[in-house]
Amino acid sequence: MPRRRHDATDVERYIPLRPVEFQIVVSLGRGPRHGYRILQDAEARSAGSVPGLATLYRALRRLTGQGLTREVPAPANAEADDERRRYFDLTPLGRAVARAEAARLRALLGEAVGARLLDAEGGVS
Repeated sequence: MPRRRHDATDVERYIPLRPVEFQIVVSLGRGPRHGYRILQDAEARSAGSVPGLATLYRALRRLTGQGLTREVPAPANAEADDERRRYFDLTPLGRAVARAEAARLRALLGEAVGARLLDAEGGVS
């Protein structure tokens, strides 16, 4: 089956993502993950300032309902310690939205550098 290309109007209706949603799509950009692993990824990126597991699962349900993520079978190399874990991955639309949101955020950071709020390396000027 040929891959469907999503036009800008498909993608733009989901932008901007909430911070918790962006954390989820960044984590899933690396491949399928279960909810607790997504939370661990977010904590590692943000020095511990992330929403709770309940907030994360609500956001996952919202993203799945919008067709941006989907539940998938556990990968072959999955941790075998808890068969109750549910794994999620990005859909093609979800990946397109994640890329568009990352580009939007990069442009905003460029504006902050231009306004001398950040230096070129992302530090505070």
